[in-house]
Amino acid sequence: MPFPSPTERQAKTLWFTLTALAVAISLALLGLVVGGIVWLLGLLSSVLLPLAVAGVIACLLDPAVDLLQARFKIPRTRAIVMVFFLGIMLLLILLSTIVPQVIYEVKALVDNLPGYAAQLRERVSTWLAASSWGHRAKAAWDADLGTSAQAWLTGALPLVTAWLLSQATKVASWAGLLAGFALVPVYVFYFLLEKEGITRNWRDYLPLKESGLKREVIFVISAINECLVVFFRGQVLVALCTGTLLTIGFLLLGLNYAVLLGVLAAVLGIIPYLGSMTCLVLALLVSLMQFQDWQHPLLMVVVFALAQLTEGLYVSPKIIGDRVGLHPLTIIIAVLVGTTVLGGILGGVLAIPLTAALRTLMFRYVWVRRKS
Repeated sequence: MPFPSPTERQAKTLWFTLTALAVAISLALLGLVVGGIVWLLGLLSSVLLPLAVAGVIACLLDPAVDLLQARFKIPRTRAIVMVFFLGIMLLLILLSTIVPQVIYEVKALVDNLPGYAAQLRERVSTWLAASSWGHRAKAAWDADLGTSAQAWLTGALPLVTAWLLSQATKVASWAGLLAGFALVPVYVFYFLLEKEGITRNWRDYLPLKESGLKREVIFVISAINECLVVFFRGQVLVALCTGTLLTIGFLLLGLNYAVLLGVLAAVLGIIPYLGSMTCLVLALLVSLMQFQDWQHPLLMVVVFALAQLTEGLYVSPKIIGDRVGLHPLTIIIAVLVGTTVLGGILGGVLAIPLTAALRTLMFRYVWVRRKS
């Protein structure tokens, strides 16, 4: 006996169910693929991370090598050696000038940290005592502080011990990672030396026949590579400029640990917005503890505002321009998602170029601009 044909409503329900099942299976397979890639990257991190660092350094040094080769007609190998020599000299100057000051300021901060903590506790107690519910809150603050600290230390001690044990089991992988980083100069040299050959011939090594699919893959890889190069080459220079401006401003205001905070701003400035906000909070705290007034924290805000205006109106347009093409709100959301999903500073750093690459793919295949 033949089955009756489904009604129109039943057919819609059936197709909706099959579509939802297909989407769920596709998402599950995508999750397995992403998980496998993350696992493989973690397994090969001791090899891939030095290669990634070498790639970023090569992107930073490549314009200088091209300049020497094109303008002064110097052979590429000799130009690379000259750039390496200049880089080593700059590194030695950095180690002999800024690094000792940073070490001194770190030691001073560690020595003064208990005093700053006691001063902050006294200020909070004074503020609580001056408020309408102050006496009761102050009593609770004074009574619970020691108990809370003791409980926190008691709970944190097993976690710290477990972490140390887990790190001890990774000595071999850390040794491999250090060995890989020892080869970073070699990687950088050969990346710079073979740049022309890599740029000219990398398409021939794709395991695809000449077709429309291969052309699309070449376009996607080229677009993603351009985003990565533009971001890392530009953002590092922008962060260095911003860190230098903030260091000068801190020194002019007489802030303690000015060089330390400026170096921290340059390092964290690789992550847009998040690094600047972190350094602003730290500078305000140091300013409050050191000067004990409201004028200097206000001046700190002014210094940060001037540095950000200089970066946004002059430094970034000159160095990066609009080649990454992301809205500031998109950058903030991408940084927050990257630090949450990928974890830590590395996630925040990778979030911007990955988002820019995703934007390129979306404009290519989803948000197709139709010509009128």
